[in-house]
Amino acid sequence: MPLDQTDIDNDDKNMSFFEHIDELRSHIIKSLLAIVLFGVLAYIFSDFVVNKVIFGPISKDFITYKILCKLSKDSCFEGYNFKIINTNVTGQFIISLTIAFITGLILAFPYIIYQFWIFLKPALKPKERKKTTGIILISSILFLTGVCFGYFLLSPISLYFMASFNISDQINNTWTMQSYISFMSMLTIATGLIFELPLVMYFLAKLGLITSGFLKKNRRYAILIIVIVAAIVTPPDVGSQILVSIPLLVLFEIGILVTKRVEKKI
Repeated sequence: MPLDQTDIDNDDKNMSFFEHIDELRSHIIKSLLAIVLFGVLAYIFSDFVVNKVIFGPISKDFITYKILCKLSKDSCFEGYNFKIINTNVTGQFIISLTIAFITGLILAFPYIIYQFWIFLKPALKPKERKKTTGIILISSILFLTGVCFGYFLLSPISLYFMASFNISDQINNTWTMQSYISFMSMLTIATGLIFELPLVMYFLAKLGLITSGFLKKNRRYAILIIVIVAAIVTPPDVGSQILVSIPLLVLFEIGILVTKRVEKKI
């Protein structure tokens, strides 16, 4: 006689501590395999990934520059005057692996969230499972939206500022490949994670750690924290910091609305 879902759930809940650890290890391994799989694909198509994606924001044919040029002829981009160099014997090989890993991590993110949800699923009640199923989709959308925001909007503006900033005509800009990749990673992955703010606030509200009243009362401190976070993940130009701060403030206000909704259902 086959076991029904209730019996399976009870078995999951009765697992020992080490069995839970083993189960968690299984989901972590699956997540890592997904990262490796997408990373291998990125490595196979490294020519496209590097030249069209990674170096996209420094090309005058980048879609963001084309749109800005159509909006205003004064905003047309003619290209950068700096060089990207490699200063290490194994530099290009290491960078290719780094790019493959970062690409794999971004593409595998929805699957990683899914594996995390599968691990937590047995501890949830049937009603909670139905509600949290959509979280996988919402989390993926928020993360990928943040990544796209950082890549298509934040990185071109930030790169333009950093390339144009010059304290002396005697200094020429020559960037290493490592510094460029680190810069792009910070602007994309960090922005993607920051865009998860409403979801973080949802879980904190579910745990009873925050309330909408608390958030409203301390809004001024939240704004200060948002400005500080924006300053950390962006270059030291006011334009980029404002560009990050505005969507974060919007996400914070959305988080307050989400918190209110959670309170009504408790």
